[in-house]
Amino acid sequence: MAPASSGRVRRRARGSKRADARARSAEDWWWDRLAPRGSGYHLQQADSMLLVLPDLENTRARAHRRAPRRAPRPPTRGPTAAAKHRAKPRPEPSPDQGPDSGWGDRIPLEVLVHIFGLLVAAHGPMPFLGRAARVCRRWHEATSHPALWHTVTLSPPLVGRAAKGNLKAEKKLLASLEWLIPNRFSQLQRLTLIHWKSQVHPVLELVSKFCPRLTFLKLSDCHNVTADTLVMLAKACCQLHSLDLHHSMVESTAVVSFLEEAGSRMRKLWLTYSSQTTAILGALLGSCCPQLQVLEVSTGMNCNSTPLQLPVEALQKGCPRLQVLRLLNLIWLPKPCGRGVPQGPGFPSLEELCLAGSTCNFVSNEVLGRLLHCSPKLRLLDLRGCARITPTGLCDLPCQELEQLYLGLYGMSDGLTLAKKGSPLLTQKWYHTLRELDFSGQGFSEKDLEQALAVFSGTSGGLHPALCSLNLRGTRVTPSTVSSVISSCPGLLYLNLESCRCLPRGLKRAYRGLEEVQWCLEQLLTSPLASR
Repeated sequence: MAPASSGRVRRRARGSKRADARARSAEDWWWDRLAPRGSGYHLQQADSMLLVLPDLENTRARAHRRAPRRAPRPPTRGPTAAAKHRAKPRPEPSPDQGPDSGWGDRIPLEVLVHIFGLLVAAHGPMPFLGRAARVCRRWHEATSHPALWHTVTLSPPLVGRAAKGNLKAEKKLLASLEWLIPNRFSQLQRLTLIHWKSQVHPVLELVSKFCPRLTFLKLSDCHNVTADTLVMLAKACCQLHSLDLHHSMVESTAVVSFLEEAGSRMRKLWLTYSSQTTAILGALLGSCCPQLQVLEVSTGMNCNSTPLQLPVEALQKGCPRLQVLRLLNLIWLPKPCGRGVPQGPGFPSLEELCLAGSTCNFVSNEVLGRLLHCSPKLRLLDLRGCARITPTGLCDLPCQELEQLYLGLYGMSDGLTLAKKGSPLLTQKWYHTLRELDFSGQGFSEKDLEQALAVFSGTSGGLHPALCSLNLRGTRVTPSTVSSVISSCPGLLYLNLESCRCLPRGLKRAYRGLEEVQWCLEQLLTSPLASR
């Protein structure tokens, strides 16, 4: 009989396991599909969280310790038998006995939500919230708080080059989102979709139905984005004011239709330059987005050699509140203004202008003056690759508190006639506010650089310069000049001396951090070339 009874016990155990598996809630099943181990559904990762409690192991050992068996007492007869056999109430554990096994229920829900919020801010909601929801009921309740799902990045796993595999992965993730978006994304504000090829419309349709607080949408490397999709989103999400379309295949008609619907509230717009960008810029020039503050146009993976002709004055009229303008790695030509035509209204609120490129462009002092003649609030000016800009043209700008100035010429100084003097004009004008300065590849002479950098050592009132980053790569700076600027700028954290022909060997490299910069100073002071 023993073998038969043991077989029945095993069958009962297997049956109970199957029943437990079938009893799992539908939500746990969604979590399993959404964030299995080793999946690539989400790009964000979260570290494990360890909660340490004192004497937990000893307490559990004592709790599970079995008491010695006692001999059974004879049953008591009489009216007092029932009262004696009543179950006595279990005494409450004293504080000195340590925590019990229900410590998770003792943490206030607000504290858990705050802790989870810190992790979400650092690493994003997925996959951490999906895994934490399966710890216990208390954690499940905390992870269900909509405030934790305000920023989400969704990306299907990359399964190779097979189109069918990518389509299957997108549909699988979409099936999970059909439950997740209605139940968790009610307070979603920032959404990023990456590598979606065919299921963009169904995802954005769900977002338009259940995410009325959406303010920012980024589509990176996404295809099949139609005008109906963007217009639907613009009508449903009345707080949407930022759109990032970098490296995505979106028709210009779709973007123009979106701007016509939501242009009055648009604040930020990121575009990848293509042959269709002209139509989008035409909508901006027509005052379609009068509240626009950030505009960035950059080249995609494949550099477009077609020059972009930009009417500067028309853009100033169409976007008068622009604060950040970035035309990155573009070959663009400002539309010439006729004789006798007055200057445009300018950009009075502009704080950042980036015209950096990897090739020599057509930006000159005259073009820079047309862009910045009415921009006194400028803080960042990036002119890397603009070899036609001279120190004299920069000195005429109206901005007086420039903090970041980048004039580096990377791999393009050969064959160009560069200015050999004029750098002191720049440091004398902005030495009190400059935090980052880039002279890489410039042709200033040794004497000119010495005069320019000596300005930082002559500050009055005992105040130290604010300079914390200095790039002198490929210049004619001397050891004495470098030693002087390091000694005068105690906050210098980055110094690039690569390919500086006047420096001794072994010191021509980039220094990052205060310790490395001070080590460079010690080596220069002990070098025989330091006295030259």
